[in-house]
Amino acid sequence: MDRREFNAVLAAASLAGLFAAPAMAQQGATAKPVIGMLVHPDMILLDLAGPLTVFSILQADVHLIGKTRQPVMTDAGLPVTPSDSFDSAPSALDVLFVPGGLKGTVDGMKDQATIDFLKDRGARARFVTSVCTGSLLLGSAGLLKGYQATSHWYVRELLPLLGATLRKERVVADRNRITAAGVTAGLDFALTIATQLADEESAKRIQLVLEYDPKPPYDAGSPEHAGTALSEGILKRRGALIAEAEAAARSAGARINL
Repeated sequence: MDRREFNAVLAAASLAGLFAAPAMAQQGATAKPVIGMLVHPDMILLDLAGPLTVFSILQADVHLIGKTRQPVMTDAGLPVTPSDSFDSAPSALDVLFVPGGLKGTVDGMKDQATIDFLKDRGARARFVTSVCTGSLLLGSAGLLKGYQATSHWYVRELLPLLGATLRKERVVADRNRITAAGVTAGLDFALTIATQLADEESAKRIQLVLEYDPKPPYDAGSPEHAGTALSEGILKRRGALIAEAEAAARSAGARINL
């Protein structure tokens, strides 16, 4: 699925005209916010798709940015085709966004081209943002040094290794850094950004049309609520990859002089 196919689904539902036009009109017809969304192999599809849905409804100028323009495979086995490469992506972004996916994050933390791209665009972006383990990638590029941030619960304790101050909240905003917890927090994050890019009323309308009114069947969406047995079971299964993430974070911390 590429961005054209994704947007066609939204257009067929006739959603786009219901939202951001009034707010954008106040800024001028050409003032669409420019959003760069990193697309990396083994990312979690929902990390990308949730915020992308919100940004598309806002009629933002969205760029899906990969190392190249070759399709990348997501955790769900569905490929996503970047619209831009690192070389062709806009140099100035209103929002730089990094999705998670632990394996893809660890690989990205070790990839100098990815780190250099994030450093370059993050230095100029109006907002530097992430969902899930994407904050480890931002931190590896030195973009969370001295900022409060969060991440997926099973790696968030690694953030101080990258110079960040950990806050165990669903969405954490510190100046122009906005980070979110795991996967489903992407919608909370995107609505927070929508308020910044448009206004609160636009964000509320998007939430209503998406019928984002979660009532999960179980109170097990965090380690605090799920309990020790479930949490430790997940940590055991993901242990090897979490250890790789810690090693990559320590290496990145040394690289950025921590």
